[in-house]
Amino acid sequence: MNGNLYALSAPAVDAFADFCGGNAGGPHETCVSLAAIPGAEASFVIRDSKPEGAGKELRFTGTELDDFAAGWVRTRSLTL
Repeated sequence: MNGNLYALSAPAVDAFADFCGGNAGGPHETCVSLAAIPGAEASFVIRDSKPEGAGKELRFTGTELDDFAAGWVRTRSLTL
């Protein structure tokens, strides 16, 4: 890998785990989906399940995603 996570193939659809909130528009319309990127160590794809987000994705290394998650938890005063 040359460091470009977007150059790698996307995971299979069934590899994604959905983290869902309220279903305003129907089943699985308010989900964030996450999957590991095949062939890349600790790298991930995040997708939005809403129709407006179809086909769009964000890709992060595990370190980047961990930093985001820790910051999100801290900013929102969440506890695990």
